[in-house]
Amino acid sequence: MRKIFRSKRSWIVGTVIVASLIFYLFFLLPNPLFKDPYSTVLEDKNGVLLSASIAPDGQWRFPQQAFVPQKFKEAIILYEDRHFESHLGVDFISLGRAICQNIRAGKIVSGGSTLSMQVIRLSRKGKSRTVLEKIIEITLATRLELRYTKNEILSLYASHAPFGGNVVGIESACWRYFGRDPDELSWAEAALLAVLPNNPSLIHLGKNREKLKKKRDRLLTKLGQAGKLDETSLDLAKAELIPENPVPLPRYAGHLLDRASKEGYAQTKVITTLDFNLQQRTLQIIADHHEQLKGNQIFNAAALVLEIKTGNVLAYVGNTQSGAANQENVDVVAARRSTGSILKPFLFAAMLDEGKMLPKTLLPDFPTTINGFSPKNFSLDYDGAVPADKALIRSLNIPAVYELRDYRYEKLHELLKQVGLTTLDKPADHYGLSLILGGAEGTLWDITGAYASMARTLTNYFEHPGKNRYNRKDFHPPYFTVKDSLKENKNTEFLENSCLSAASIWQTFETLKEVYRPGEETGWRFFNSSKKIAWKTGTSFGFRDGWAVGVNPEYAVGVWVGNADGEGRPGLVGTETAAPILFDIFSLLPGQSWFQQPVSEMEEVPVCSKSGQRASELCTDVDTLWIVKSGLNSPACQFHKMVHLSMDRKFRVNTTCASLDEMKTTSWFVLPPVQEYYFKSKNLSYHSLPPFKQGCSNPSVIASMDIIYPKPNSKIYLPRDLDGTLSNTVFEVAHRSSTATVYWHLDGDFIGTTKKSHRIALAPQEGNHLLTLVDENGESMQRTFKVLSKQ
Repeated sequence: MRKIFRSKRSWIVGTVIVASLIFYLFFLLPNPLFKDPYSTVLEDKNGVLLSASIAPDGQWRFPQQAFVPQKFKEAIILYEDRHFESHLGVDFISLGRAICQNIRAGKIVSGGSTLSMQVIRLSRKGKSRTVLEKIIEITLATRLELRYTKNEILSLYASHAPFGGNVVGIESACWRYFGRDPDELSWAEAALLAVLPNNPSLIHLGKNREKLKKKRDRLLTKLGQAGKLDETSLDLAKAELIPENPVPLPRYAGHLLDRASKEGYAQTKVITTLDFNLQQRTLQIIADHHEQLKGNQIFNAAALVLEIKTGNVLAYVGNTQSGAANQENVDVVAARRSTGSILKPFLFAAMLDEGKMLPKTLLPDFPTTINGFSPKNFSLDYDGAVPADKALIRSLNIPAVYELRDYRYEKLHELLKQVGLTTLDKPADHYGLSLILGGAEGTLWDITGAYASMARTLTNYFEHPGKNRYNRKDFHPPYFTVKDSLKENKNTEFLENSCLSAASIWQTFETLKEVYRPGEETGWRFFNSSKKIAWKTGTSFGFRDGWAVGVNPEYAVGVWVGNADGEGRPGLVGTETAAPILFDIFSLLPGQSWFQQPVSEMEEVPVCSKSGQRASELCTDVDTLWIVKSGLNSPACQFHKMVHLSMDRKFRVNTTCASLDEMKTTSWFVLPPVQEYYFKSKNLSYHSLPPFKQGCSNPSVIASMDIIYPKPNSKIYLPRDLDGTLSNTVFEVAHRSSTATVYWHLDGDFIGTTKKSHRIALAPQEGNHLLTLVDENGESMQRTFKVLSKQ
């Protein structure tokens, strides 16, 4: 019994061993079969080649694709392996014939290898052609046939066969030799590629051209005999010339290719969201403007075009072709640059969203110092007071700083991160109020994406009925691969609120669609476009960066112009350099629609036409305006005051100098003294308050004067002039009355009087000082300041 048991056990063990050997023999192959490095390949959304990089081993080897061109398939099978479709990896008839030929020749003249065996030989990287190696190839070829389909085997061969020089694979060969996609091959080109792998080291485009043509033509003849070409087509195919030299591969998106490699797509074929035609034409626009800009020593520019609905990148131009000396390899789309004024629309929308102002609310615009920060308008000119929408259109800095002081820079810092800025990697206190004037850095990628997200939030608001109308995913970065776009755009989560409401975005875009941009930049007058575009420009300190971003319901376009090394240039401002490129790109894009108004989030209310605030009972001129509903909580007009005048309206009076019968009560639009000082020079219709009638006491409810300079608690530095004398600093006061006399005192000592224009030049000693001012009506005010040094 024990003997029978041992016999059975031996039989089972033997069976397992034999089965394992059979399994290993027929099924096990190296996985992966090829471990070659590949080129990184970038295609547009329709499969058109945009750019490709050489593989790390110096070969042009595109990643393997399942598709094999039909003409090449016909040619390679006829030339290399006629029985490819029927054998199981080995063609014994061809193998026997090759053995006989080699014996007669006394050397190896034919290998008798099938395409399956050649795939194995290619994967084994140039093993010596010995009998043992041939047996291994035969064995592995049978395994290959069991593992893969015929089409897959043919694809492996076509993707890894050598085609001369450093060209590997049919796809790279098509682009290197013919400059086009494999599915566009002619019969002559397919035949040429079929004969090249047979001996690519001997046959090269630059040598042995006659031998190469003869081999190609012999194959064409066989294809004609097989019925693949008629006689006319055969003659035309043989007449085609052999390419003389390899051609450069397309380089339409080189910077995006580098970006894709860095972001995990190296050695793969990337199907991007780009549109080839738009990419090509955008490149040309950038090139055309580069020719003009370089005359001013401005060498670099970048542009990004996004589709609003998806956030897909349609065009990506990372830089100009300006040469290595001008850093043409820098991808400016991803580079951190000073933002200038390009972020102001986000603050404007946020202020509207919280009801802290209305679109036309008057904002201060005069020389200002806030906690040591002294912003200035680009033009160094001031309006005293300016409506919020006009301040945004003209990109005025002082009103924006007042907005940010009211909104809080900590909140804006967080909001900007929510809308997509990834470069704010320092605490909010690091930026302070300069956050809105270019004190932070941003990328064209993030900023254009944030504008597109605002537009997407507004357009999608109307696509989802009901209470929850905001898609949480509307604020997202751009996508440049079809894979990422399809994955991310599937995710939806609707909420009741967004970081910016549709109403505040709509009012912001309504403001930004204003074409004419008078003020510090003059290029606006050239932009007469029939399309409605909400657009904003920006210029960084020192004329280093020119920005322009525009949106409509379908597209967002972002443009940056400057020097990659940070060198500033006179005239390098957003409206003059970046905006013309922006409008040229928009001229390529279809669509004439505009954003729908989100009426359900808005209210139509009476607004004071002078102050831009909600109308009070004192407002004399009232307009009706759509506002964000939160704006209903904003203050009523604070600039109209009830005043008592003499019957001839020349003086202010009160009960100390006139009876009620001698008073005329009226509403008067009154700005603070400093604002009035600048405002009335720009607005001739503005009337200052009349002075008090002689004999009337001044209750000082409405101040008559204010100090323009020095600001409260200022620290002043007095340098020496070239001749060694101390420089003066000019102190300035604003007074409502154009005829008033102001008496000046410094540290209790009288120093002089001024009339009409209230300026006085002083050179105080080092230390703390007190400036006292008294006007002819007895109204006084004081200001402390400190002189730091006279050195």
